[in-house]
Amino acid sequence: MNTETALFLVAGALAGGFINGLSGTGMALFSIGFYLAVLDPARAVAVVALMSILVGIQGLWVVRGALRAQPGRALRFVIPGLVGVPLGVPLLDVIEAGTLRVTIAVILVFYGGYFAFRKTLPVFTRRTPKTDVCVGFVGGVLGGAAAISGAVLSMWVSLRPWSKAETRAVLQPFNVAVLATTVMLLLFRGAYDARTFSAMAVTAPMVVVGAQIGIIVFRRLSDNAFRRLIILMTLVLGLGIMVSEIA
Repeated sequence: MNTETALFLVAGALAGGFINGLSGTGMALFSIGFYLAVLDPARAVAVVALMSILVGIQGLWVVRGALRAQPGRALRFVIPGLVGVPLGVPLLDVIEAGTLRVTIAVILVFYGGYFAFRKTLPVFTRRTPKTDVCVGFVGGVLGGAAAISGAVLSMWVSLRPWSKAETRAVLQPFNVAVLATTVMLLLFRGAYDARTFSAMAVTAPMVVVGAQIGIIVFRRLSDNAFRRLIILMTLVLGLGIMVSEIA
């Protein structure tokens, strides 16, 4: 592995690790561009998925109290999300993935752009277990079909009157569960070979460092600031998807 490749891997790990440590999501969006510059798509996704799980485990520890307090809330999203992942993969046979990604990106940009700069944020207070299940399922389907599992969930949780720990206690386990499923599918497809493991050996220490810095910042945010961060992330996510499809 040459120096240029190592530098790209380290930069991607630090950027993605910091964002995921800060918000509980966004690892792939902020790191995949660096990895694709030096790895083929299959290996790049394989590294990002496994590194996202590594970061996610750190994030789960941070919000372990919120998870123990209301485990059913996270499961309402996670279980239907896991059902949706394998159902989303066959959609590639009937729906072009790029078209689907751009459609979702437009929704994210309008949503994030509209709410990101408002003085007051809307709050959806009543319990909505059926809607939660639907959001989790759709997120899983989108993850299998276009690798954007966190898009719909991020929009939904940003409208809930939950504390930052409660919000992250939904986002983090959902992302870890969906990405663990992705890793298993990639493993069966042979994406984890010697070159992939070599790349992970470089990125793993750096992604841990980046995540820890992000977690430190997360702990300093107020609940309202964290809600605004999630909304801003949806805007950035939408713009990132659009740029990746146009490039």
